[in-house]
Formats: sequence, structure tokens, C-alpha cells
Amino acid sequence: MKFIISGKNIEVTEGIKAAIEEKLGRLDKYLVDDTIVNVTLSVQKGRQKIEVTIPMKGHIIRAEEGSEDMYVSIDLVVDVIERQIRRYKTRLMNQKYDGTSFKQEFMEQEDDVEDDEIRIIRSKKFAIKPMDVEEACVQMELLGHDFFVFRNADTFEVNVVYKRKGNTYGLIEPEF
Repeated sequence: MKFIISGKNIEVTEGIKAAIEEKLGRLDKYLVDDTIVNVTLSVQKGRQKIEVTIPMKGHIIRAEEGSEDMYVSIDLVVDVIERQIRRYKTRLMNQKYDGTSFKQEFMEQEDDVEDDEIRIIRSKKFAIKPMDVEEACVQMELLGHDFFVFRNADTFEVNVVYKRKGNTYGLIEPEF
């Protein structure tokens, strides 16, 4: 594997580089030798974040983790990436796709990984009445949900409001 390690608001020391290469080197048993692993380290408000991106044929495996300590963040992100690789392999095997991004030994291994088939457990139907954005936010709060689908009274388009961190809201509007 080839590592591209960069830092935002942080100096990438040799110790951190060595830890990244050692920990992410565990993934070497899954991926072919010429796989490129992009690693970005950053510090934001005291949180040490690591973002790992592995471009693969027709797919990108990406994970981002943060904690108070960069070495803990590295351990966390390795676990997430490893889980994603196993899940991706299972999908490839189930759909009989080409797994050229993975080592042949890994593709031939039988995994006891749970099937990640998408299952819809519950569906709802409800009438959408036109309302403005503020009213939709109030309805969302009254229901205790993290998002709310509504018909915008101004545009008559279906929109979604959602909660963000810090008691703020977001709005998703379709663009055609």
C-alpha cells in the first residue's frame, strides 16, 4: 500500500506517520499492493481527527474518526475501515462483481460477517400539508424527530428540515 499523509492545522511527525503506517498496514492483507491510501489529519477545537480514503474500482472506502488523542483516533478509524472492507467484499461476492482491488486470498476466504442486506422494517404514509419552514421546524420539535418532510408553502416542493449540532437546523430543497 502507498500512503499519502497530510495534515491540516497539525504537523505530521515521524511518530504519527509510523503509527499510521503500522496500524493501517493491517489492511495490507485485504488490499492489493498498489492501493493508494489517502490520510488527512486535522485538529479542530482540541479534537484530533483522522480521515482515511481508499479509492477502489467503482467505489470509495472512507472513514473519519476523532478523539482527544490522535493515536486513539487512528485505532478507531482502522476498525471502521476494516469493517467497511469486509462489508464491501461481501457485497461483491453476493453480486458476483470483480474484486480486483482485493487480494485473491481474501476474496476466496469465507467470512462469518453478518449479511448487510438492506431491509425496510417499517414504512409510513402520511398527508403532506403545505407549510413554511419555521412551522416545519416546530412540527419536527413537537414530534421529537431529527428530521421532518413537508411541502413548502412558498415553492410547493417537497423539502426536508433536519436538526444539526448546536441547536441549529438545516433545510434540503430539491434542485431539478
